[in-house]
Amino acid sequence: MNVEELLRDALREQAAEQPPAGPGFADWVLAVRRRRRNRRLASVAAATAAVVAVAVAVPLLDSGKDDVRPSGVVEQKGVKAHPSQSPPRDLIAAGNTALAAYYVPNMVKRSATEAVDERTYWLLDPKTGKYVKAPQWSIVAVAPGMKTAAVLEKTLPASRIGLLDLATGKVERWITVDHGVAGLDFSHDGRKLVATTYGENPDQAVKPKGSDGWMGKEPSSRTGFYVFDVASGKGSWSEVKLAGDASDPMGAGFINSRQDFALTRDGRYIWAGNPMGNIGKQFWDLAGAAAAVPDNEKYLDWSVEALDSPSGELVAGAFAGKKWHTSSYVVDSATGAKTEIRGQQLLAWADDRTLVAWDIGKGANESEYHQRLVLVTIGSDKEVPLSGFRKDSGTNPDNSSGRWEPVFAER
Repeated sequence: MNVEELLRDALREQAAEQPPAGPGFADWVLAVRRRRRNRRLASVAAATAAVVAVAVAVPLLDSGKDDVRPSGVVEQKGVKAHPSQSPPRDLIAAGNTALAAYYVPNMVKRSATEAVDERTYWLLDPKTGKYVKAPQWSIVAVAPGMKTAAVLEKTLPASRIGLLDLATGKVERWITVDHGVAGLDFSHDGRKLVATTYGENPDQAVKPKGSDGWMGKEPSSRTGFYVFDVASGKGSWSEVKLAGDASDPMGAGFINSRQDFALTRDGRYIWAGNPMGNIGKQFWDLAGAAAAVPDNEKYLDWSVEALDSPSGELVAGAFAGKKWHTSSYVVDSATGAKTEIRGQQLLAWADDRTLVAWDIGKGANESEYHQRLVLVTIGSDKEVPLSGFRKDSGTNPDNSSGRWEPVFAER
């Protein structure tokens, strides 16, 4: 069976009629939004010369037309899939985006009522196309081009940021900070790095009296952000008061214990989610002054990881579940018009019409947590499996189940 036949068969399988989701599906959708961390997922347009100067794009793998491919591998028109692998061992990619890394969370108990949600990362080795365990890092952000990653050591908040060469696995440079850092995110052109600062580890968890589950320690200890120039390592820190402070004109509201900052696609503003605020998000200029919502960002949804499309014309939206048993919206960034697309959770844009998403497969109505990575396209009812299914965590959906979580970057 050749590649084209494999891909066609996968599409036919996914196009088949699927049974409705179980009765707990609505609760699952709400739980996902409550637990969502602001994990910024880079899915940007073609690299500019400036990006190349910072992080030269990793060479694409050979077409492999003379190779003997293992069963279950699908590679066509920029798609590299391993539907039998979960967690993945070999490169998964589609269009302009690739799975640059993944991590497995683990709730480490400190006492009967206190714990820390720690991550163990696996990073893509660009030379072999395989994911390699990197247990020394607590937080990893991969730059566009997948040559460089920003990393933090295990103890959070960290006093320095490492710039890691993914080809060698060595830190090429350290950036020392005066305010402890626990969150990292690259700009869409790769030139800047945003580091979110916290007074305490934002991944601390507590178990309230009478509860069986863990929740983030409240209130958040977030203090502000750095914006660094990646090439020089120079940057400055801006204080951002917590919601409800007199300097917060955007309205009081609860934020998660971890609510990281990121740059908007055009690089003009810093933004973060504000789940209980008036508009669900907040914006600042690069010096830390509060800013109004930019016109092209008014439909941005902080809880949907794919965020805006490479062109900026569309925004990944929330769960829909109307046309199909699992589906989501994409939203016109200018008009707010919604279009339904396959996919349970939209994770990253492969191009302006195609996204990587989590979805449950045929017969998966037994659990809404039985998910795999798939490729979905606007205007199509078909989807292509990219990974195997994650294990069911329906009985323990509090991010301590050890299921792998993807980290995407532009390739």
